Order: sequence, then C-alpha cells, then structure tokens
Amino acid sequence: MLRLSAAERAHLYVLAGLNPPVARGSAAEVTAEIRALIDGWVRGPAVVRDRYWNILAFNVLAGRVFGCDDGEPHNCLVTFFTSPRYRGLPDLWADAAPGVVAAYRADAALVPRDDEFQRVASELAAAEPAFAELWERHDVGAPLQAVNALHHPEAGDLYFDATTLTIADHPHWSLVLYNPKPNTDTADRLAALPRLRLSESA
Repeated sequence: MLRLSAAERAHLYVLAGLNPPVARGSAAEVTAEIRALIDGWVRGPAVVRDRYWNILAFNVLAGRVFGCDDGEPHNCLVTFFTSPRYRGLPDLWADAAPGVVAAYRADAALVPRDDEFQRVASELAAAEPAFAELWERHDVGAPLQAVNALHHPEAGDLYFDATTLTIADHPHWSLVLYNPKPNTDTADRLAALPRLRLSESA
C-alpha cells in the first residue's frame, strides 16, 4: 500500500495520464483561519460554500444581506430561485438565472457519479418551474463575473460584484467575496443597516 496523501495520489493519476478522482463531500470543519478571513472582509458579505453550493460559513453581513442567519441550512442555488430578495428584482434575476444554472451544471459535470448534485437539482425542479425549465436545457458554462443583485427588506436594492476563489486546502470549497458595485449606493445602504458586530460569523 502506497499510503499517499491526497495531493500525491492526484499527482500519480496525472502522471498516469488519468483524471484524478475528485474528493467527495464537505466533511471537514471550517477552520478558525477561514472564519477569521471571512470576518475580516468588512466591505460586504462573504461566504464559504461546498461543491454543492451549500453555505458552510458566512460573515455577519452575509447573514443579514442574504437572510442566511436564521439557523437553517442554506444552498446558494436554491436561495437564488426561492428567495424573495433575489426575485424582488425580476429583470436582473431573469438575466442572471441561465448563467447560474449553467455554472451549477458545470460543477456537477466534474463528478458525474455524485448523486448529491442531482438530488439538489431534482428537489428544486419539483418546487420551481423556472429552474426546471433552465435545468432541462443542459447548458454548461463557467461562472460569469456578473452583478449579484437583490432587494433587501431593510436596505432596499443592493448590487455586488462577486468574486469566487478556490480554497487551496479544500479544493471542493469556494470562498465568495461580495464587493459593493461601484456607482451604486450599495455601500451607503449597507452602512445604514443597524450596527453589526463583525466578529460573529456562522
């Protein structure tokens, strides 16, 4: 038995001309270092999500802006299609929806034998015809640098540039940082929210 680390095993597959198997699931805990990183992002929301787009951790602003501070599990794909905050800006939502679904299908294509992607998609399709229609197109695409827009019940319309980064220690996790869109009043609207204690992430 070779007793290789995950990185060594992946390298061995590459040397053999094969695609290395992708690690499954998100069993590891979010570390204090990653939590400190998202807490330190004070310009806007920050979240860590797994490969299925389940939110694993978020800073206080993300909790308040996206409504994921209610103690319930949240999935970014499901939230995009079911949250009144996103659906509150219907034109921008409709423009973004095909790209969101195509990006999720692209992530699912990386692990074709992983049933969890299909479970998430099937349950959402049963509940949301708009998603079902887009999912049936079978479009696949890389995530686009698109404006993330939503209507917050207290702050009003908010617009962000979202940047998605891969976490080196957990390549099936993503760190998503949201920056208030320039030439909008998003930063001012965030500042007008009730005072937040930014040291308390989920």
